[in-house]
Amino acid sequence: MANTLRPAHQRELFGHPVGLYVLFFTEMWERFSYYGMRALLTLYMTAQTLENDPQSGLGWTSTEALALYGWYTMLVYVMGIPGGFIADRIIGQKKAVTIGAILLTCGHGVLAIDAVWAYYTGLGLVILGVGMLKPNISTMVGGLYKPNDIRRDKGFSIFYVGINLGSFIASLSVGLVAAVYGWHSGFGLAGIGMLMGLLVYLYGQRFLTHVGNEPTVEEKSSDISLSTLFGQLLKSPLQLGIVVVLLALSLYAGFTFEGPDHWGYGALFIVLSLITGMMMMIYKNLNGQVEKDRYVVLLLSLLMVMVFWGCFEQMGGLMNLYAQEKTNRMFLGWEVPAAWFQGANAGFIILLAVAIANFWARRKLKGKEASSLFKMGVGIIIMGIGFVYMVFASLQYESEGSSAMYWLVLAYLFHTIGELCLSPVSLSFFTKLAPARYMALMMGVYWAATGLGNKVAGIIGESSVKAGELKVFGGLFVFAVLFGVLVLLLLKPLKRLTHGAEDQETVLAREATEEVEMADR
Repeated sequence: MANTLRPAHQRELFGHPVGLYVLFFTEMWERFSYYGMRALLTLYMTAQTLENDPQSGLGWTSTEALALYGWYTMLVYVMGIPGGFIADRIIGQKKAVTIGAILLTCGHGVLAIDAVWAYYTGLGLVILGVGMLKPNISTMVGGLYKPNDIRRDKGFSIFYVGINLGSFIASLSVGLVAAVYGWHSGFGLAGIGMLMGLLVYLYGQRFLTHVGNEPTVEEKSSDISLSTLFGQLLKSPLQLGIVVVLLALSLYAGFTFEGPDHWGYGALFIVLSLITGMMMMIYKNLNGQVEKDRYVVLLLSLLMVMVFWGCFEQMGGLMNLYAQEKTNRMFLGWEVPAAWFQGANAGFIILLAVAIANFWARRKLKGKEASSLFKMGVGIIIMGIGFVYMVFASLQYESEGSSAMYWLVLAYLFHTIGELCLSPVSLSFFTKLAPARYMALMMGVYWAATGLGNKVAGIIGESSVKAGELKVFGGLFVFAVLFGVLVLLLLKPLKRLTHGAEDQETVLAREATEEVEMADR
């Protein structure tokens, strides 16, 4: 009764703000639309072009399809930088999520139209929509809880389940609809899912009145702007010289790179050069050696994020095509749609997320190594081991002409375990190390690193056309395992550079456990 008498934004359900569940279902449907379309993307581009046939695709080669897949998945994340900036500085997260949901709904609606112009237009709208929605809805989840609220981590875990529940449902339903009724029906179903998310979000606004509002004048004035950083860069001859050289090399590479998308690589290299300049100026402006040491570890963690996603995102590209073209998908006389395998990752996350989180929590309470850097290194190794099963699949294909489905399932299982060790941890670790006054900018860089990893995944996938899947999968296995081992070997010096950023968490966790044990007695 007392709960219903509270203002709507203070009401709770199962021990958490009702607003959490509004955002849970909004994000669930957004991920339904995104992953539903991602499951079809490379398959649609490589399908044969047929007259008046719902199964007609674009007829592209695998190289062309994987190249566009890389650009698309990179831009989806990179657009989180302007999306987050617009929200932080101008309209607030709440309006940004609304605009993003509308753009996504329109984008998927346009993709349902059977025309090439509609395909490119729809992809563009989806990129803009995800850029506005994804970084800002996560920020709103954090805003539901007061500082030091012990429910915050569990709230994000509940939210994370919503992400993967949407992905799991989409991979099955959208893939089936596309297999039976055609590609554009699948794209349309993804759009209906996003429309559901938009309606849920608009209905639940009364539970979100205290989060995601427009920034105040004081908040705007306290932020470090990009113009300030680049203004300082112009006054630093050494750093400016480095950036100028990088820009010159970027322009040269853009004009000399072979391939139809050379302009894209030129633009990418220019952006990376400017980000490099920004990162150098941030380091120069840090206060004290502790901040600078932590910043170095932060940059190394960005490299780990790029390596992980560069390997992991073969799932939606090369491995998706492998499931379509080289896997025996017959089960009890029925051919399993290739897009269904994209649901394995989300399904395993739903099944294993709590168990793996509890494993690391118990390990930390026992005083064993369970730092974020350790988890991330182990996650990269486990993900790399998953490619062993794709090596076995490739060997079976070479000897028998097709490979069994269980190789893909086992690969996805290990990739998922690796993701659960790294993905939820890396973002949290990043927020612990990033200087507070540069937090907004650094979060944008984090998502840019994720996007760059996705682009690397597309480039690696393209190389399989000449090198072959066996060499690519084997190379990914060796590289990921060696990289993860290197992180573990450098663990002690890297932890020293963090200057105890995570030590207080361990103390609080042990104290909480001791209190529970005393109460049980």
